[in-house]
Amino acid sequence: MPGRHLTKAANPLARLRTGLRPDVAEALAVVLRLAEEEGRTLYLVGGGVRDLVLRRGQVDIDLVGEGRMRSLGEKAALVLAGRWVEHRAFGTVTVEGRGVRLDLAMTRAERYARPGALPKVKPASIGEDLTRRDFTINAMALALCGRERGQLLDPFDGMGDIGRGVVRVLHDRSFVDDATRILRAVRYETRFSFGIEKKTLTLLKRDLAYLDTISGARLRHELLRLLAEDRPEKGLLRCQELGVLAAIHKALRFDDELAVAFRRARRAGQAPPPELYLGLLGTRLSPADAEAVAHRLALSKRQRQALEGAAALGQLLSWLSPADVHPSQVVERLEPYPLPAVEAWALVASESAAGQKLSHYLGEWRYVKPSLDGRALERLGVARGAGMGDVLRLLRVARLDGQASSRQEEVELVRGVLEGRVENSD
Repeated sequence: MPGRHLTKAANPLARLRTGLRPDVAEALAVVLRLAEEEGRTLYLVGGGVRDLVLRRGQVDIDLVGEGRMRSLGEKAALVLAGRWVEHRAFGTVTVEGRGVRLDLAMTRAERYARPGALPKVKPASIGEDLTRRDFTINAMALALCGRERGQLLDPFDGMGDIGRGVVRVLHDRSFVDDATRILRAVRYETRFSFGIEKKTLTLLKRDLAYLDTISGARLRHELLRLLAEDRPEKGLLRCQELGVLAAIHKALRFDDELAVAFRRARRAGQAPPPELYLGLLGTRLSPADAEAVAHRLALSKRQRQALEGAAALGQLLSWLSPADVHPSQVVERLEPYPLPAVEAWALVASESAAGQKLSHYLGEWRYVKPSLDGRALERLGVARGAGMGDVLRLLRVARLDGQASSRQEEVELVRGVLEGRVENSD
């Protein structure tokens, strides 16, 4: 077990006080005062310390302390006029009040019964708690109250690794115990423009097969966190290079063309929904492989539809390419597909004839409707029922294909249809 290596960290503590929203700072001050009244020390741990050192804007407030947090949570909820919830299995208490949520966790040690299993936890010291962390840059604790206030516990030289710009595991079995750390290593490397430390990289490659021990839900969670990064294509290219994607499923792949499509998806200045990114991944899959990947990742219904829809839509591209394919035909074929699947192919195939039709569908054609509605058709003599639906579809086709460009032309078209029916009935 590492010792309690204490390092003065006055500047990070000062930055914490000035870098929080006023409501968060007020709630944190309440919790820290109550903790001192109980004679306990609370620590800021994990990514919060790392981001504080890296000066990365808002800091996630993850607080830990030795011993159960129930009494502290109760008192804090009372003062903040909020509520508290205890999660005994994990030794945590959540406090919500004045629009702020704080998580208070008991310091704990973990033991993995088998690779990929969720750990068994037990109460432990702050030093033991840091030992269970994933990487050195996340294995630091800043004391926020008590006798050690303002001191940094950094037993694995996380500060040094931040200075060196490396991602390093704490021990040789780290990826064996929890292979989701493989995806996290890539995420941190690309987010901070760090490098995975040489031995850690060797261990990562050695232990890729242990991704098979991770449940689909946990893999999905890590993949979605990677997709939520500012530039997820960087992480996915690195995953492709290291063999991470293939280790999740042999058909998964990512390339420079998809990276360009990912960047195009963000041109509006906002991050697209994860379903669009999943749709882009689906453009590289066969329908059968997309179904297998969706099952492996335990995707939600919307996520699965985006991935599988994009894989299926790929088979339509050759049909979409000829110039004599009418807009109404495009709309009829594309409407059954989820929008993220169509958007994905519009991004990937943007320079092709098929891609241009996809863009027209997304921007114009799918919104086209006739000017005449059911009531107007009734006034013209069209009876309600299946026949009216046929007429409305005919009008939409006429609008899409340029056969009717005004309400009056629609009226004339309907009258022609009615006259034709009278003749047929004779």
